[in-house]
Amino acid sequence: MKKDNCFYLGKIVKKYSFKGEVLAKLDTDQPDIYENLDAIFLDFKNNLVPFFIEKSQLHKSDLLRIKFEDVDTEADADAIMKTNLFLPLEMLPKLEGNKFYFHEVIGFTITDKNFGNVGTLKAINDSTAQALFEIDRNGTEILIPMNDEFILEVNRTNKTIIVETPEGLIDLYLNN
Repeated sequence: MKKDNCFYLGKIVKKYSFKGEVLAKLDTDQPDIYENLDAIFLDFKNNLVPFFIEKSQLHKSDLLRIKFEDVDTEADADAIMKTNLFLPLEMLPKLEGNKFYFHEVIGFTITDKNFGNVGTLKAINDSTAQALFEIDRNGTEILIPMNDEFILEVNRTNKTIIVETPEGLIDLYLNN
């Protein structure tokens, strides 16, 4: 399984018992949908290795207590500590309306209600306080905040996102 075909689910953060159980911090708003997994991929030096799950249950809301097959001792648990967890993209719940996963909208055309065609969405920068659409307009980078009030429509069929940005925002990038 390649990382490109997977999504980041979380990270093993600590040991739970002397029998190899671990606690994983999940990066999701819906941890309960991942409570009964059969297997999960662990990232070892950029190689995804499948691990089969004997049992798992939610622990303190956003932690998942996991007992993997063949991880039976504290030493076994130490060997997988701080490992990132991944699942295949097909396992992501489908989103509808104006909700989307970042990976699914890359390549979409961004159109502003007042400005017109802005360009192609190249990436989403979520390392800032507010996530930003990074748009390519004929070699010029335009950044638009991913504000729910700005996003009018996400059209998966036509691969477009229609936004309404404050007047002059897009022009700031074009009038240099």
